[in-house]
Amino acid sequence: MNPYRQLLELLPSNPLNAGTVTAVHSDSTVTVEYPGGGVQRVRAEGYAVSDTVFVQGGEVRGPAPALTAITIDV
Repeated sequence: MNPYRQLLELLPSNPLNAGTVTAVHSDSTVTVEYPGGGVQRVRAEGYAVSDTVFVQGGEVRGPAPALTAITIDV
């Protein structure tokens, strides 16, 4: 079997990402900004601006811990 295909089978098709809510919209969606600078509008209700959330498959899965991101240069 192809080793690359085996690797792809190990990776999730919809990864769980963490981001910060930057805007709340009236159509039950929020705008989430990711630590790398990406922005995505996803389905969610009951969240406020500056909440840290987990996002998977185009919707908020729940609150995420608000941790400080650090960068280590090697």
